Amino acid sequence: MDVTTTLEIKNTSMKSSSWWNHLIGGGVAGAISRTCTAPVDRIKIYLQIQTQKTGVIETVRHLVKEGGVLSMWRGNGINVLKVTPESAIKFTVYDESKRFLRGHEPRSLTVGERFLSGALAGNVSQMFFYPMDVLKTRLALVTKEEYMGVKNMIRDMLVKEGIKSFYRGYNAFAVGITLYCGIDLTVYETLKQNYLWYMEEESTLNPLIILGCCTLSSSVGQLATYPLAMLSTRHMATVIHKGDEVLKKRFFEKNMLRLLWQISRNEGVSGLYRGLIPNFMKSIPAVGITYIVYEYTINLLGYSMT
Repeated sequence: MDVTTTLEIKNTSMKSSSWWNHLIGGGVAGAISRTCTAPVDRIKIYLQIQTQKTGVIETVRHLVKEGGVLSMWRGNGINVLKVTPESAIKFTVYDESKRFLRGHEPRSLTVGERFLSGALAGNVSQMFFYPMDVLKTRLALVTKEEYMGVKNMIRDMLVKEGIKSFYRGYNAFAVGITLYCGIDLTVYETLKQNYLWYMEEESTLNPLIILGCCTLSSSVGQLATYPLAMLSTRHMATVIHKGDEVLKKRFFEKNMLRLLWQISRNEGVSGLYRGLIPNFMKSIPAVGITYIVYEYTINLLGYSMT
């Protein structure tokens, strides 16, 4: 039996997790990380819907001039309400699916099994909370004069567009988040287990090692799936309210591959990665905070991410 397997069996034998372990560890970590990176998230969303090249500094100046500094956190309340249970569900599904795949057999999971667990966790955690992403995106795009509050926006969307407006762009998003979570969690845990294998005397990771592992895992996942995330954001923003007027921006096809091809043809390959830099500026600290807080919180509760 190799050291990696021994480490996983040791972690698995620790106190069984319960839903509140993940709610505290994943939920609080996610809420804190999203709040800290909310301004960068709004910049990313704004850049994703632009069809012309716009710089980050120019975007910041425009958004601050339009609504003030505090407007950079517009829509963050919805984001926090979404990410708390979402993170709890993601880590719970990921852990339980790995336990199911491992069964009673004392063995190390394969890369494919970890990817499958991560992909399932990402898809399940996002399924019920996607409408909050739509609301967050629209709130991030409206101007100070157009802002009418969350309740009014929900009512307006239901009246003018129907319930389907809350799942606009979900197909691209579902594929993207499934692949992203599968890649992110697989790479992170593989790096973590390999580090612990080489450093046999260590049973836990220090914050810098966690940050290094999750930075690499998140970066790989983002590069692989970013065009799908951008496509989903553009779908979310295809209807923008201005008073009683509804402005619709339509794509010529609904097929995801055709849409991606059209964007690359009209805007170049770089158009598929518009807003990637602010996305990295947001995702690296956000993922770092999430994993560090989560790992240390569940460790204090006598549990480990296996």
